[in-house]
Amino acid sequence: MASNSNMANGRENGEPVVKRPRDIVPPDSPLRSSKEPVNKVTVVLGAQWGDEGKGKVVDLLAMDADIVCRCQGGNNAGHTVVVDSVEYDFHLLPSGVLNKKAISFIGNGVVIHLPGLFTEAQSNLKKGKGLQGWEERLKISDRAHIVFNFHQAVDGIQEQQRQQQEGKNLGTTKKGIGPAYSSKAARNGLRVCDLVSDFNVFQDKFRILAEHFQTMYPNLNVDIDGELKQLKEYAERLRPLVTDGVYFMHKALTGPSKKILVEGANAALLDIDFGTYPFVTSSNCTVGGVCTGLGVPPSHVGRVYGVVKAYTTRVGVGAFPTEQDNETGALLQSRGREVGVTTGRKRRCGWLDLILVRYAHMVNGFSAIALTKLDILDTLPEIKVGVAYQVDGEPLPSFPANMDVLTRVKVEYKTFPGWCRSTEAARSFTELPSQAQNYIRFIEDFLQVPVKWVGVGKCRESMIKLY
Repeated sequence: MASNSNMANGRENGEPVVKRPRDIVPPDSPLRSSKEPVNKVTVVLGAQWGDEGKGKVVDLLAMDADIVCRCQGGNNAGHTVVVDSVEYDFHLLPSGVLNKKAISFIGNGVVIHLPGLFTEAQSNLKKGKGLQGWEERLKISDRAHIVFNFHQAVDGIQEQQRQQQEGKNLGTTKKGIGPAYSSKAARNGLRVCDLVSDFNVFQDKFRILAEHFQTMYPNLNVDIDGELKQLKEYAERLRPLVTDGVYFMHKALTGPSKKILVEGANAALLDIDFGTYPFVTSSNCTVGGVCTGLGVPPSHVGRVYGVVKAYTTRVGVGAFPTEQDNETGALLQSRGREVGVTTGRKRRCGWLDLILVRYAHMVNGFSAIALTKLDILDTLPEIKVGVAYQVDGEPLPSFPANMDVLTRVKVEYKTFPGWCRSTEAARSFTELPSQAQNYIRFIEDFLQVPVKWVGVGKCRESMIKLY
């Protein structure tokens, strides 16, 4: 008993007890040297409010990629890719699906409306040969959540309620994205793995989820049996495409050398955390969404390219400091064919806002910029760029979180002379007019990020590579 008292409070004879160390890793052990990742993913992200031309940049990079991934969003996003004079529109399918040598992967962070997926594939098959064999080169994460038809109906009801209650809406695409992510966060959503497993169990869970929404929205009509019948058919088509996404990405990242490309949907200012809330989407469309939406460790994120339109656009409502609701805006809208791929709505247009883009760079850490649609500015005698914000006569040191503040900002502009001639035939930086070169260099200097590509047309060949 005396020895126990000597050991009281972890001390022996008044001295701290030194525990015997576990076996120590030898100094020359390979475990002591950290290994550099075998493969890293290259990421393409929108740096404004979307519609920057990400699809064109992805198409360019996907030409020699081995894997092209989508990590978040749903069919509320729209990418247009022109190949061999054929214009393809993608909403759920990665733009890289046109590369017949690459695997396209839809990650767990994406919410999938199955009728939308198969309809999209079918409509693009009719346009050209680019999508032939798409099912053989598409993989879908078993952890991805499903958007149901009633999610889309609820999206429309919620938008109608906002309009009635507050006299304003969010400008949602009504594709069910928000309600589906709500189900995911509420932990009553259903995933791809549920659908392709025991269908009897799935249909019980589906009925509970549908009834949950019917209780919340008494005017919601859900054809439960009809939708279940449709889903059972989709399950058979989907099953060969489904894979364990975490294991798939792990093998790709740690196996033989591969070029892995990630295309972000939406854009930085639509991010649920960092965007112009509440006029945002329901997912993380900044670089963090790559890790959570694919199961990619941060150490495997390589170059991050931000896509910036040479001016600014946004769809729907919300603050827009550099908007030009005038002849200039109308010209940009017309020349740029600024109509939403998903919604068909005309986009609001304005001058390039570098305060906004710099904020996107703070969040994403862009390695380089792809500057698109420079040719749309070809006819303008002068071009302005937003370089600072003021509120009530005081300079604003950062991009504001509060949208009431953002609606009140006054923008300070820098004015550049236009080049007033076509840039569409240019295929090198030196072939651009000197005024256009100065415009690009100013953007680089302001952001302290190099411009790697400049787009002067619709096809991939019109992307000028600067270095």
